[in-house]
This record gives sequence, C-alpha cells and structure tokens, in this order.
Amino acid sequence: MPFFTSIKMRIALGIEYNGSQFHGWQCQPSLRTVQDVVSKALAKVANETIPKIICAGRTDAGVHALEQVVHFDTNVLRPDDSWVKGTNTYLPNDVAIKWAKQVNDDFHARFSAVRRHYRYTIANQKIRPAIMREQFAWYPRKLDEKKMVEAAKYLLGKHDFSSFRDSNCQAKSPIREIYMLDIVRHEHLITIDIVANAFLHHMVRNITGVLLAIGIGKYSPDWMNKVLQSCDRREGDITAQPQGLCLVKVDYPRSCSWA
Repeated sequence: MPFFTSIKMRIALGIEYNGSQFHGWQCQPSLRTVQDVVSKALAKVANETIPKIICAGRTDAGVHALEQVVHFDTNVLRPDDSWVKGTNTYLPNDVAIKWAKQVNDDFHARFSAVRRHYRYTIANQKIRPAIMREQFAWYPRKLDEKKMVEAAKYLLGKHDFSSFRDSNCQAKSPIREIYMLDIVRHEHLITIDIVANAFLHHMVRNITGVLLAIGIGKYSPDWMNKVLQSCDRREGDITAQPQGLCLVKVDYPRSCSWA
C-alpha cells in the first residue's frame, strides 16, 4: 500500500476592499463579511475548504483596506499568480487580491506584524459629497487642522490608551506605541495618518473623535492630554464614523523576504 505525505504550505495574501457593504472582516452568521467571501473564493481555487484565514488587523463594518495582509495554510500547490488571478475570478467587485506569496511556517499575519498604517479621511465641507462618499467621513463644521495637529502631539510615543479603547476590546494590554500621527489639509479634505505597533478596538476612530471635537473649538488642544492621562473611556467618549477609515499598509520585519 503506497504511503502518501501531505505537504502543508502557508500562503500570505495582500487584499484590497471597499468595506461599505461589509459587516467588517470577521465571519458572522448570516452577514456579509470580507473573511467569508475570501474564504469561499480561495476554496474554489484550492478545491478544498480553507478552514481559517488570519488577518493582520480586523476591520469594522464600513472600514476599508488598501492592503490588508492575511495568511492561510493549504495542502494545495499553486503558483503565486494563480492564487491572485484565480481567487479574483470568484470574488465580488469590492474585494481584490493584490498579491500572493508562499511564506515560512513561522510567519503570522497578525503576530509577525511590527507596524500598522491607518488613514482617516474627512470631507470638511458644507455640502455632503456625492463622489467617493463611501471613502470619506463628511464633517460640515469648519475644522481647525492646526489645533488638531497640536493636540495629536500628545499621543506620540508609548502610552496607556485605555481612554481610546472600545468597551468590547479584547486586547490583553492597553499599552501601544504611536510612531507617527500626521494631519494634513488638502483644500476641503483632511487626512489623518497614524502609524503604531498595534491598535486597540476602535482606537483610531476614538482618537479621531477627540481630534474633531478639538478641531471645531469645543475643547483646547491640551484636552487630548487630559483624556489620555485619565485612562478612562468616559473622558473622551466620541467615536468618529467608520466610513473615513482605511487600513493602508502593514509592515513586517526584513526577515520576511516578500515584505
């Protein structure tokens, strides 16, 4: 009787999606999620069930991604290009596989990541936008981006971000390190770019909510520091809408040859 061995491989994918019609990344019964549609498309290419897809960072309903990174294990050998083109054939138009790479077994899309880049985009204008309205958060009140820049400086570095974590956050520690927080106005558009080692649940949207309150003059810039130091979610209980948020990029160590 012949003896067969199973060769298990780990594949990493870069995924772009418009989150406006999804109930977030993670599979939920009877709801349309990114993880669910990607799993089903991969299963058709592999001709086998893909039991688990791990992502670098779960995104909420309405949140987008330019390059979400995931990994999965499979016994099926396919060229990288086949994983990309084949899977895209079975995906809806609001999701696309950008690249695929075979990686070492010790690679983990979430735990191997060293930095996450997020961008929050605000359409700061009186009239609601009609074009790309799903990618912008509309905010009609005039925002002073200079005050927002001043406030953002308090968040740089390593801190306890309990004041900016959702009550349902499952992270073991609220300590995170923010490496960059840039706020730039491009005429009526304001972009908030934030890079950290990791983020708590709703952390970017909660930070943005406080920045918006400062931007309209409701609070002075040093209120950001008061909220941060309180380590109390009730002090800064403002959550920005999800539409403007996008996971831009995930960084990995140089030891990941594909990164």
